Amino acid sequence: MTAGRPFKIPQSVLVVIHTPALEVLLIERADAPGFWQSVTGSKDTLDESFEDAAVREVREETGLDVCAGGHVLTDWGLENVYEIYPQWRHRYAPGVTHNTEHLFGLCVPVAAPVLLSAREHRNQVWLPWAQAADRCFSPSNAEAIVWLPRLGVHGCQSPRSC
Repeated sequence: MTAGRPFKIPQSVLVVIHTPALEVLLIERADAPGFWQSVTGSKDTLDESFEDAAVREVREETGLDVCAGGHVLTDWGLENVYEIYPQWRHRYAPGVTHNTEHLFGLCVPVAAPVLLSAREHRNQVWLPWAQAADRCFSPSNAEAIVWLPRLGVHGCQSPRSC
Protein backbone atom coordinates (compact mmCIF):
# COMPACT_ATOMS: atom_id res chain seq x y z
CA MET A 1 0.00 0.00 0.00
CA THR A 2 1.09 3.59 -0.39
CA ALA A 3 2.60 5.47 2.54
CA GLY A 4 0.02 6.62 5.05
CA ARG A 5 -2.76 4.46 3.60
CA PRO A 6 -3.68 1.33 5.57
CA PHE A 7 -4.26 -2.05 3.99
CA LYS A 8 -7.85 -2.94 3.15
CA ILE A 9 -9.66 -5.24 5.56
CA PRO A 10 -10.63 -8.50 3.81
CA GLN A 11 -14.23 -8.17 4.99
CA SER A 12 -16.60 -6.34 2.68
CA VAL A 13 -20.19 -5.68 1.72
CA LEU A 14 -22.03 -6.11 -1.55
CA VAL A 15 -25.22 -4.05 -1.81
CA VAL A 16 -27.57 -4.84 -4.68
CA ILE A 17 -29.59 -1.66 -5.28
CA HIS A 18 -32.90 -2.43 -6.96
CA THR A 19 -36.49 -1.29 -7.48
CA PRO A 20 -39.65 -3.25 -6.58
CA ALA A 21 -39.82 -4.10 -10.32
CA LEU A 22 -36.37 -5.73 -9.94
CA GLU A 23 -34.45 -3.20 -12.01
CA VAL A 24 -30.86 -3.26 -10.74
CA LEU A 25 -28.34 -0.43 -10.58
CA LEU A 26 -24.90 -1.32 -11.92
CA ILE A 27 -21.91 1.01 -11.77
CA GLU A 28 -18.78 0.78 -13.91
CA ARG A 29 -15.42 0.84 -12.16
CA ALA A 30 -13.20 3.84 -12.96
CA ASP A 31 -10.01 1.76 -12.59
CA ALA A 32 -11.30 -1.08 -14.79
CA PRO A 33 -13.49 0.10 -17.68
CA GLY A 34 -16.01 -2.55 -18.68
CA PHE A 35 -16.17 -3.97 -15.15
CA TRP A 36 -19.77 -3.46 -13.99
CA GLN A 37 -20.83 -4.16 -10.43
CA SER A 38 -23.15 -3.37 -7.57
CA VAL A 39 -22.00 -1.23 -4.66
CA THR A 40 -19.09 -2.93 -2.89
CA GLY A 41 -16.58 -1.95 -0.29
CA SER A 42 -14.45 -3.08 2.61
CA LYS A 43 -15.05 -2.34 6.25
CA ASP A 44 -13.11 0.74 7.39
CA THR A 45 -12.28 -0.83 10.76
CA LEU A 46 -12.53 -4.34 12.17
CA ASP A 47 -15.25 -3.25 14.60
CA GLU A 48 -17.40 -1.54 11.92
CA SER A 49 -20.56 -3.61 11.48
CA PHE A 50 -21.42 -4.93 8.04
CA GLU A 51 -24.63 -2.88 8.14
CA ASP A 52 -22.72 0.32 8.93
CA ALA A 53 -20.29 -0.48 6.11
CA ALA A 54 -23.23 -1.00 3.72
CA VAL A 55 -24.80 2.34 4.68
CA ARG A 56 -21.45 4.14 4.28
CA GLU A 57 -20.55 2.51 0.96
CA VAL A 58 -23.96 3.24 -0.58
CA ARG A 59 -23.62 6.91 0.43
CA GLU A 60 -20.00 7.18 -0.77
CA GLU A 61 -20.52 5.45 -4.12
CA THR A 62 -24.02 6.64 -5.10
CA GLY A 63 -25.00 9.54 -2.83
CA LEU A 64 -28.09 7.57 -1.74
CA ASP A 65 -29.26 7.73 1.87
CA VAL A 66 -30.54 4.30 2.93
CA CYS A 67 -32.79 6.03 5.47
CA ALA A 68 -34.55 8.21 2.85
CA GLY A 69 -38.26 7.73 2.42
CA GLY A 70 -39.09 4.61 0.45
CA HIS A 71 -35.59 3.13 0.78
CA VAL A 72 -35.32 -0.23 2.52
CA LEU A 73 -31.97 -1.85 3.36
CA THR A 74 -32.20 -5.60 3.95
CA ASP A 75 -29.49 -7.90 5.30
CA TRP A 76 -29.80 -11.03 3.18
CA GLY A 77 -27.94 -13.12 5.77
CA LEU A 78 -25.64 -14.48 3.05
CA GLU A 79 -21.86 -14.35 2.72
CA ASN A 80 -19.42 -15.23 -0.03
CA VAL A 81 -15.78 -16.07 0.47
CA TYR A 82 -13.81 -15.54 -2.69
CA GLU A 83 -10.26 -15.19 -3.95
CA ILE A 84 -9.21 -11.55 -4.38
CA TYR A 85 -8.35 -10.74 -8.00
CA PRO A 86 -4.54 -10.64 -8.35
CA GLN A 87 -4.57 -7.07 -9.73
CA TRP A 88 -6.13 -5.82 -6.46
CA ARG A 89 -4.17 -7.90 -3.90
CA HIS A 90 -1.63 -5.10 -3.36
CA ARG A 91 -4.38 -3.24 -1.48
CA TYR A 92 -4.37 -5.93 1.23
CA ALA A 93 -1.74 -7.02 3.74
CA PRO A 94 0.90 -9.42 2.41
CA GLY A 95 -0.42 -12.98 2.23
CA VAL A 96 -4.11 -12.02 2.16
CA THR A 97 -5.71 -13.81 -0.78
CA HIS A 98 -9.40 -14.17 0.19
CA ASN A 99 -12.21 -11.82 1.17
CA THR A 100 -15.48 -12.41 3.03
CA GLU A 101 -18.35 -10.47 1.44
CA HIS A 102 -21.67 -9.88 3.27
CA LEU A 103 -24.76 -9.36 1.07
CA PHE A 104 -27.46 -6.69 1.35
CA GLY A 105 -30.27 -5.43 -0.83
CA LEU A 106 -31.36 -1.81 -1.01
CA CYS A 107 -34.82 -1.34 -2.46
CA VAL A 108 -35.49 2.15 -3.83
CA PRO A 109 -38.87 3.32 -5.20
CA VAL A 110 -37.75 4.05 -8.78
CA ALA A 111 -34.75 3.69 -11.07
CA ALA A 112 -33.17 7.12 -11.08
CA PRO A 113 -29.67 8.49 -11.76
CA VAL A 114 -27.32 8.49 -8.77
CA LEU A 115 -24.36 10.66 -7.87
CA LEU A 116 -21.27 8.56 -8.59
CA SER A 117 -17.94 8.95 -6.85
CA ALA A 118 -15.73 9.84 -9.84
CA ARG A 119 -12.72 8.40 -8.02
CA GLU A 120 -14.36 4.96 -8.02
CA HIS A 121 -16.93 4.80 -10.85
CA ARG A 122 -17.39 6.23 -14.31
CA ASN A 123 -20.87 5.19 -15.45
CA GLN A 124 -24.19 3.79 -14.30
CA VAL A 125 -27.07 1.82 -15.76
CA TRP A 126 -30.37 0.37 -14.51
CA LEU A 127 -31.17 -3.04 -16.02
CA PRO A 128 -33.73 -5.82 -15.47
CA TRP A 129 -32.22 -8.27 -12.97
CA ALA A 130 -31.30 -11.02 -15.48
CA GLN A 131 -29.50 -8.55 -17.79
CA ALA A 132 -27.74 -7.01 -14.78
CA ALA A 133 -26.50 -10.43 -13.65
CA ASP A 134 -25.16 -11.10 -17.15
CA ARG A 135 -23.27 -7.79 -17.22
CA CYS A 136 -21.48 -8.20 -13.86
CA PHE A 137 -17.80 -9.09 -14.05
CA SER A 138 -17.83 -10.64 -10.58
CA PRO A 139 -19.35 -14.12 -10.29
CA SER A 140 -20.39 -13.47 -6.66
CA ASN A 141 -22.12 -10.23 -7.68
CA ALA A 142 -23.94 -11.97 -10.54
CA GLU A 143 -25.03 -14.75 -8.18
CA ALA A 144 -26.37 -12.20 -5.67
CA ILE A 145 -28.44 -10.55 -8.38
CA VAL A 146 -29.83 -13.94 -9.41
CA TRP A 147 -31.03 -14.32 -5.79
CA LEU A 148 -32.96 -11.05 -6.10
CA PRO A 149 -36.29 -12.48 -7.33
CA ARG A 150 -36.32 -14.75 -4.27
CA LEU A 151 -35.16 -12.19 -1.70
CA GLY A 152 -35.55 -8.69 -3.06
CA VAL A 153 -39.26 -8.03 -3.30
CA HIS A 154 -39.81 -8.99 0.33
CA GLY A 155 -37.06 -6.53 1.26
CA CYS A 156 -39.07 -3.72 -0.32
CA GLN A 157 -41.86 -4.26 2.17
CA SER A 158 -40.06 -4.46 5.51
CA PRO A 159 -39.31 -1.11 7.10
CA ARG A 160 -35.82 -0.49 8.46
CA SER A 161 -35.41 1.72 11.48
CA CYS A 162 -32.83 4.43 10.94
